[in-house]
Amino acid sequence: MKAIDVMTRSVVSVTLQTPVLTAIRLMLQNRISGLPVVDASDNVVGVVTEGDFLRRAETGTERRRSRWLELLLGPGRLAEEYADTHGRKVGEVMTPDPQTIAEDTPLAEIVELMERKRIKRLPVVRGRKLVGIVSRANLLHAVASLSPKTVPAAAADATIREQVLTELGAHIWAPLAMMNVVVREGVVDLWGTITDERQRKAVQVIAENVPGVKEVRDHLVWVEPISGLAA
Repeated sequence: MKAIDVMTRSVVSVTLQTPVLTAIRLMLQNRISGLPVVDASDNVVGVVTEGDFLRRAETGTERRRSRWLELLLGPGRLAEEYADTHGRKVGEVMTPDPQTIAEDTPLAEIVELMERKRIKRLPVVRGRKLVGIVSRANLLHAVASLSPKTVPAAAADATIREQVLTELGAHIWAPLAMMNVVVREGVVDLWGTITDERQRKAVQVIAENVPGVKEVRDHLVWVEPISGLAA
């Protein structure tokens, strides 16, 4: 899937001249935490988020530093902070040149960008023109739409066991050599040892995702790899 498959097309946006108070009201009314900022040609030039309004002169939350620290920071940094906390227009407080994506950007790349940049939304552009936005909520919608809606048909126990073992063998972290899988009437029993507790959940997930599995029972024993003590 790509951005165009999940993006919101009717995007609430603001301009450089939009009053800060108007932007805040738009965010509250639409229950969103950020807005793309566009110019007269609808080109994306910035983004404004809740974080840009955390420190405001109106609420007395602007940063206050000692005189010597202000001298260390220099006039440029202090001037920038003043504009952010006292600016009345979106163009004065926004983050300029935001990260954007194209309509054909794959979802895997979108997720990677969100994680790496620690952002919640990405404007979708055609050239520089705003055509949509992808938020974390859009990604959740995509997952929900792809979730299985029907119960998988019953599968033979031998088939289930083979699929579990095959999937375990496909992952370097899976302790296949130290495990046994027993399947009876769709119920999977996992036997063997693991050397990291995090493997337990992942192994259970593998079994749960095999079509026809009704239940997964965990009999795995954790063994400390250095001392050999079991728990």
